[in-house]
Order: sequence, then structure tokens, then C-alpha cells
Amino acid sequence: QVQLVESGGGFVQAGGSLRLSCAAFGSFRSINTMGWYRQVPGQRREKVARISTGGYTDYADSVKGRFTISRDSAKNTAYLQMNSLKPEDTGVYYCTTVTDGMKNTWGQGTQVTVSS
Repeated sequence: QVQLVESGGGFVQAGGSLRLSCAAFGSFRSINTMGWYRQVPGQRREKVARISTGGYTDYADSVKGRFTISRDSAKNTAYLQMNSLKPEDTGVYYCTTVTDGMKNTWGQGTQVTVSS
């Protein structure tokens, strides 16, 4: 079983920065993709950023140039550095992983609120 522990959410004014962390624990041989999704009430969960084992990154158009995803494989941890935050970045951010090539796990979510 895989467990994800997220941290780093909070309240920030527009233009500010936050850094999210996601640590994976449990029984697995390898972590393939790690990523972050965002959801606001009444809307579908949407991809924010993903990073592969080889370091390939993929971002939503709305966050390109402002957000940076990275990972520390030794710590089984992914990070999302969010700069120049906008009110529309507000939402619950969920970490997700694919382990052992096929198991998809989601974290409990962390709230990010950006005030105008």
C-alpha cells in the first residue's frame, strides 16, 4: 500500500509564492510518475504538473513559467514551487503517483488560497 503525505499549502496574497511537498511511503519498488492536480468546487480535477522518473516535466498552460515541479528520488518526494501566484490558482492541490508501473495513488489534498 502507498501513502502520500502532502504539505505546504496555505494562504498567500497574489504575486506570492508557496512550495508544496509530497512524500510517498509504503510498499513499492519504484515510483514512476509524480504529479499535482488541482480542484475547485464544482469543477473537474485538472492537471497542474507532472514529472517522470527521467525528469521529464509536463505543465498545464496556465502555470507554465510560474510553477516548477521537481523530485528527490532518494526521499521519494516531489515538490511544486509556485511563484507569481494568482487568485485563479486557488484550489485543493492533490499529489498523485504511479508506482510499480501501474498503481495510481492520490493524496488527501492541501488547500491553496490566493487573495487578490
